[in-house]
Amino acid sequence: MELLIMAYALKTSCARNIIGVIPYFPYSKQSKMRKRGSIVCKLLASMLAKAGLTHIITMDLHQKEIQGFFSFPVDNLRASPFLIQYIQEEIPDYRNAVIVAKSPDAAKRAQSYAERLRLGLAVIHGEAQCTEQDMDDGRHSPPMVKNATVHPGLELPLMMAKEKPPITVVGDVGGRIAIIVVVVTNTVPHEVQKLQCPKIKTVDISLILSEAIRRIHNGESMAYLFRNITVDD
Repeated sequence: MELLIMAYALKTSCARNIIGVIPYFPYSKQSKMRKRGSIVCKLLASMLAKAGLTHIITMDLHQKEIQGFFSFPVDNLRASPFLIQYIQEEIPDYRNAVIVAKSPDAAKRAQSYAERLRLGLAVIHGEAQCTEQDMDDGRHSPPMVKNATVHPGLELPLMMAKEKPPITVVGDVGGRIAIIVVVVTNTVPHEVQKLQCPKIKTVDISLILSEAIRRIHNGESMAYLFRNITVDD
């Protein structure tokens, strides 16, 4: 809301260009229709356009297709070059490692990391099995209604809940360093979380954001910032 208010104030003050720098674009995961839900990301894009923004710089949108929601240019920068550099410099003997995708959905992005690092790839499939106590804690709500009243002329097929198999690893990780990207960027403030968990390692991406701002301000090409980006990244 603060961004919308500031953008609208600039618009009403006759600013020529209003460029929003949003390192982490909110609601980017809500970019698809799920059952009878709403596509919140599309709503947010419309609100930003209505407020007067003419350009957005962001990083690692959940889906690249989100850029199509906007009626103005969007520069979707990538953090992968910084994360790959971190792996090469901070992980000893990284050439004896394998990149692990935490789910099949993340396999494409993990593959792009593996190819650039010339490493193998493994994929985690399935999920941890729930105990009876887990089933009662509300995570599977709303509960199934056993004695629901149904119109006599309306017979709908029974909907079966999806079940994933137990966790398995597809790929060879024996005797190797398994790399699951837990290394995070500073697109979102997380100083408190770092104090609580010493395993969190932060990669600074302010350099690429500042360079993007400079290039847009001077009317220079942005292609240089995407030179090491693959199609699946």
